[in-house]
Amino acid sequence: MAVTKQDQRKTQILDSALDVLVEKGYESSRVDDIVARSGISKGAIYWYYPSKKDIYLALVNHWVWNYSATINYIVSDRQSAAEQLTHLFEFFSQQFRESPAVFKALLEFWALANRDLDFRQKLERVYQEFLGIIKAILRQGVERGEFRPLDVETAALSIMVNVEGLVWFAMLDSHSTSVDDYIHTITQFILAGLAPTTQKGDSV
Repeated sequence: MAVTKQDQRKTQILDSALDVLVEKGYESSRVDDIVARSGISKGAIYWYYPSKKDIYLALVNHWVWNYSATINYIVSDRQSAAEQLTHLFEFFSQQFRESPAVFKALLEFWALANRDLDFRQKLERVYQEFLGIIKAILRQGVERGEFRPLDVETAALSIMVNVEGLVWFAMLDSHSTSVDDYIHTITQFILAGLAPTTQKGDSV
């Protein structure tokens, strides 16, 4: 589908809003800051988004839309469940390298979700969708005998929390390990924990 000029302007606004959010935080940021960063007039920005809050709510949708196509491609019956989980972790590792600001912004959105119902509901929908993807992979692995019988809800939540660990890499400037090493290690731990008991016994 062709990208329209309107789509390009919206992306320009939202990319600028991301930079402003990471630099100043939600409370301290203003639409004027987004105007200065994007080079788009305040009137044009308000044409697309009635308020600062609407801009940042739209920013969440923007991420979901950008990530969904790749994530849905990763979740495929053509691959084993273990391969799907591995590629999912690798995808987020790549996204961190390319745009760590997205993960920094998540901290701000978490804080907003605690005091604003609209942001809480928005993030809840995003997280439930992501959890649903992980649960589908886990169920597939169990049904195929790739994974041991398990509590899918708890296992999916545990995996999501490990992905969110990337936020701490974004927040802190220095680390004793790299993001790639972190992703590789937790992937190994998770897959080892999911493996059938006989398989784990055979590998010892």
